[in-house]
Amino acid sequence: MEIAKSKREGELLNWEDIQKMKYSWNVACEVMRVAPPLQGAFREAITDFIFNGFYIPKGWKLYWSANATHKSGEYFPEPEKFDPGRFEGNGPAPYTFVPFGGGPRMCPGKEYARLEILVFMHNLVKRFNFQKLLPNEGIIVDPLPMPSKGLPVALFPHQP
Repeated sequence: MEIAKSKREGELLNWEDIQKMKYSWNVACEVMRVAPPLQGAFREAITDFIFNGFYIPKGWKLYWSANATHKSGEYFPEPEKFDPGRFEGNGPAPYTFVPFGGGPRMCPGKEYARLEILVFMHNLVKRFNFQKLLPNEGIIVDPLPMPSKGLPVALFPHQP
């Protein structure tokens, strides 16, 4: 709302505004940690190795799960707690938060997605108050995470 209040009537967001939206991006990252848009991916072992006592030979196809990584208490203390503060400062260790993949295969649209998410959040918060109609609605994974009842909300325009 700070950014919205600093704008004149009809004035649009600019790049400097987007760069100031650090907390909003932390919230978006925490949402993607709890319910990652990418479930995981297959990779091929490039060398023989042992993982958790299991021998994995070179050439085997492996599946890594973003959801399992994002819910690891080793990397994210109290993983079931919604806490945007985890992304302050340096944030999570490399390759522990992977909603856009990682390394050379990271999604090329990551920064565009960031821009879209922040512009959407800005406009939603600027224009509406909202209330969840089912406060304790659960999340189902089938195969992507989604609210079990469709996340019904009531939108109320901000009063001038």
